Amino acid sequence: MSSVTQILLLLLLTLAVGSLKAEAVCGQPQVSPSSSNGATARLSHRYGPCSPAPSTEEPTITELLRSDQLRANYVQRKFSAGNNGANGLQPSDLTVPTTLGSALDTLQYVITVGIGSPVVTQTMIVDTGSDVSWVYCRSSAGSTLFDPSKSTTYAPFSCSAAECAQLGTRGNGCSNSECQYVVEYVEGSNNTGTYGADTLTLTDSETVDNFQFGCRQDEGVMPDTTDGLMGLGGGAQSLVSQTAATYGEAFSYCFPPTNNSTGFLTLGAEDGTSGFVSTPMVRFANVPTFYGVLLQDIAVEGTLLGIPPSVFSDRSVMNSGTIISRLPPVAYAALSAAFKAHMTRYTPAPPRSILDTCFDFTGLDSVTVPSISLVFEGAVVDLDVNGILIASCLAFAATTTPDGVPSIIGNVQQRTFEVLLDVGQSVVGFRSGAC
Repeated sequence: MSSVTQILLLLLLTLAVGSLKAEAVCGQPQVSPSSSNGATARLSHRYGPCSPAPSTEEPTITELLRSDQLRANYVQRKFSAGNNGANGLQPSDLTVPTTLGSALDTLQYVITVGIGSPVVTQTMIVDTGSDVSWVYCRSSAGSTLFDPSKSTTYAPFSCSAAECAQLGTRGNGCSNSECQYVVEYVEGSNNTGTYGADTLTLTDSETVDNFQFGCRQDEGVMPDTTDGLMGLGGGAQSLVSQTAATYGEAFSYCFPPTNNSTGFLTLGAEDGTSGFVSTPMVRFANVPTFYGVLLQDIAVEGTLLGIPPSVFSDRSVMNSGTIISRLPPVAYAALSAAFKAHMTRYTPAPPRSILDTCFDFTGLDSVTVPSISLVFEGAVVDLDVNGILIASCLAFAATTTPDGVPSIIGNVQQRTFEVLLDVGQSVVGFRSGAC
């Protein structure tokens, strides 16, 4: 680390206790995407005043953390499955943790797009850990549904189409000569429907012809604020892969610091990594959906923890759908101990679900927390103060999976950064203060 960086890291960070809680008014702060040539959509938290359809049923922190643990297990077990099904995992362990119709609350961020002709506005959850995008086309409850029969530009894929074969394990055979897809959930239900294409409207001036997506047709209970999911993973079906010819193999996003502010999602990278600190991107041959990085160490108040390189040898996944970062137990223990050493002025509190480094801030208007930096290969990322605590606890946890699977960089730690995922250049970039 440079001497300037070390000096900056010696400054304590002050966090208003109120910022740890939901706010009632959307602050609409200035956001600044790095690219002006790409297609940029406003991104907001699924819950709270900035949501396109604010929810009245926000989960509790306990429910949220329970879902997050399931999500982390899902991500990490995908790698175990790719390693010849190691560790005695059952098939149900390798599916998405829960239905969007009940409580996939770990997927927190949404964008608003249009689908079809005439355009039907859709609020879609974004997920870098999914490839197949889909929207509800028939259901028994709620939301604005897309009706393919009313769109003049919609066309289902035939069972013999290359796009249907490309689904692989997500393919679900044929129905009335139309290609079917399936996404399985851990409790045994399925997200199924027809796989087809239509016009996707990203902004007033940016559209995507023949956008491939699933048209979910079931009678399940719909989520209260969303119309579907936008897959941003590294597989062939994702929005990123489908638009690579137009915007290049790069996209970026910025998760806002709280749910009363907004961020953005941008397809394309006009200036490459200019203005970013960058680290090489890691890809996983057995699980191409995910984007990875090499975490080498962690610093607390400018002091490196000295974690042995072998601890992070399995790499880390950059994941938008996991809230809390998961570190190997050795790394987490070192981080927790160093963090506690700088928080002795505050009363310790009992663990909250998966979080065990917690504090009692009752009666305080603000708290001062030590700085934390993630040290990647070639890049030091100084976390925003809003990326350190959640629910008055350190927003990290230890992994619970065996060796051989990556750790996870969650969305809390990514707050306020423009995170650039440039597949073409094989680079992951971080630009601070973008939203």
